[in-house]
Amino acid sequence: MKRLLSTLRAILRHPLNASNRWGALVRYVKWQIGSRLVPGAVLVPFVNKTFLIISPGMTGATQNIYTGLSDFADCALLMHLLRENSLFVDIGANVGTYTVLAAGAVGAQTVSIEPVPQTFGKLCANLRVNNILDKVTPHNIGLGRRESMVRFTADLDTKNHIIEDDGWTGPSIQVPISTLDTVLRERTPTLIKMDVEGWEAEVLAGAASTLRSSLLLGLIVEMNSSDTAFSPNELAVHECLLHNGFKPHSYDPLKRSVSLLPSKNLLSCNTIYLRDVDQVSALLASAPSFQVNGRSF
Repeated sequence: MKRLLSTLRAILRHPLNASNRWGALVRYVKWQIGSRLVPGAVLVPFVNKTFLIISPGMTGATQNIYTGLSDFADCALLMHLLRENSLFVDIGANVGTYTVLAAGAVGAQTVSIEPVPQTFGKLCANLRVNNILDKVTPHNIGLGRRESMVRFTADLDTKNHIIEDDGWTGPSIQVPISTLDTVLRERTPTLIKMDVEGWEAEVLAGAASTLRSSLLLGLIVEMNSSDTAFSPNELAVHECLLHNGFKPHSYDPLKRSVSLLPSKNLLSCNTIYLRDVDQVSALLASAPSFQVNGRSF
């Protein structure tokens, strides 16, 4: 019951549902009933003319059905900041929500990293259905500070992660690890999104050249520790990004404005890190509008 109330609260408070909360609740009920009566993958309209293939149990992707755009501020920043000549890197792509937005809705070149083979297959299916295989380079690997092989959980959906517990007895797989600098081969993205379940500092340790490039304007980094203080991984990420000239910000998609934060974003699971804010602000202000669930932003 507590989880249900939390989900409903998030749906009703979502900015894109503000003018039609009943419609959002109807979408939620229809999905809950329909996915039980006719289980299986469903092609769901997404932003502009893109789609997502969503199946029951995809807890992250199904939020887009209820809200139109789950991580509203982060996804909107992506769409307002990127252009067709931009390069976007989606680290921990899962089924490809951010990748579809970058390559499908914006038209940007995209590098997608997803280490779990089963999830990687779902990512590739979303690339095919959106006809963006020519814009996306998918990699079925993990990233870290050096090349190696590591164990990953295999059955935790969006929460799959590297196993550091020697006593782990659940389903697992062996995954090859490379570095971001190696994967990009001296190309520099405009924006990086990183959601790797507590492994973010290790990924940044293998991205020194990428972080130094002035062409990289921002990163969207998962920081979902419930504490106001940084976890050890979060602190390492924060200090690394500060050292490279990035500072934490929040983004208001409806006003197209960014605001400097004193620490990580306590109102979100992700924190946006930006540098050259004048250039970022100019790009945000001049971006075209995007359409989702009848709303334009």
